Amino acid sequence: MGGLLSELGKKIAERWLSLLVLPGAMFLAVLFAAYELRHKRWYDVGSVPGRLDQRADALAASGARVAVFLLLFLLGAAACGLLAQAMGSLLERLWLAADWQGWPAPLRGVAGRWVGRRQARYAQRRDELGRARALAHVSASATPGDAVDTALRRLERIGAESPARPTWMGDCLHAAETRLRRDLGLELAVIWPPLWLDAPDTTRTEITAAREDLTRATTLAGWGILYFVVGGLWWPGFVIPAVVILTAWRRGRSAVDAYAALVEAAARLHASTLAQHLGLPQVGPVARDDGLALTTYLTRGETPVAPPPPP
Repeated sequence: MGGLLSELGKKIAERWLSLLVLPGAMFLAVLFAAYELRHKRWYDVGSVPGRLDQRADALAASGARVAVFLLLFLLGAAACGLLAQAMGSLLERLWLAADWQGWPAPLRGVAGRWVGRRQARYAQRRDELGRARALAHVSASATPGDAVDTALRRLERIGAESPARPTWMGDCLHAAETRLRRDLGLELAVIWPPLWLDAPDTTRTEITAAREDLTRATTLAGWGILYFVVGGLWWPGFVIPAVVILTAWRRGRSAVDAYAALVEAAARLHASTLAQHLGLPQVGPVARDDGLALTTYLTRGETPVAPPPPP
């Protein structure tokens, strides 16, 4: 038991160090450099090591000062890490926008207008895709086929289904829910908790990894927001948050795309097994009637009544 607790403590310490302290220490170091340079001496980067040596010499005069400084530095780095994670969680809610209709009125109004614009653009590009397919159907040349591929890519830049959220990432998850409801009669929010518990370990491992990729991307974006403080002290520092947030946004889109695909695949693959484990009359792949029955059972606990045998 003692060995297990010791190993667990080591893993927690390593995770705390890698996720909070090290990124926080880097942020504080860059912040110190920005504070020393300011806007007027933005170009004098070579003087920063010398200034740091001067501060270190003054600090080294007392061992107690060194201990207090190290303690405060570690606590400050960890606090910065926690702040970045909190900002990342807020950004994740904004990126996914699952509850945008419950946002405060001004923000909800802006989001609603943006959803309407995205829906109009989606309808326009869907019509373009239909015209390209019609032209390809009556033509034997390769050019109309290329036009179909181009129109399809333009449509998918907005979403795989008609937009219902103000962000592409949010619509990526919403599209998976829409397809499952339309094709199989499954309500993802209803079936997901029991399906997750019933899914095999390999499935849960893959989905968990994709979800952690999204969390890392949003935390990286949170660090990008913190680095705006550096830019406020030293104007070339604005390059750092721009690059960090852009990188986080691209990683976030990739992670959401993979996560949505895995969640939809898990629902399609394992819904039939879940129905069997719940004792529902279902054999083979889930059809729409089976999905509706499973959703109804999980929502209201009603077991579908089997039809009477033919005479």
